[in-house]
Amino acid sequence: QVQLVESGGGLVQAGGSLRLSCAASGRTFSTYDMGWFRQAPGKEREFVAQITWGGDRTYYADSVKGRFTISRDNAKNTMYLQMNSLKPEDTAVYYCCTIDFPATGLRTTPNGYRYWGQGTQVTVSS
Repeated sequence: QVQLVESGGGLVQAGGSLRLSCAASGRTFSTYDMGWFRQAPGKEREFVAQITWGGDRTYYADSVKGRFTISRDNAKNTMYLQMNSLKPEDTAVYYCCTIDFPATGLRTTPNGYRYWGQGTQVTVSS
């Protein structure tokens, strides 16, 4: 199986930047597409970004396009989310996720992924 651990969250002012990391362990050779979701208090878990195994394709929610960049380094078993121009509405717990089977296309719902990290808190103050 695959274990995922997020890190890099914190408190920043609006307009600031953070870089989140997601470290994978276990059967990392089985980590195909990976993604980032976020969940604010009282809200549903929301799609943020997705990246294919080779990193050749990325997908973003409209709310973060142009501000966030997803990437991965398979040699380091790590995925990243660079977040720039942060807004208060970006405040949420951010979760990384992955699937252990080949797939294609956009996966924007939580049930499209099998393995999840425990989340890291991002708070953006005005």
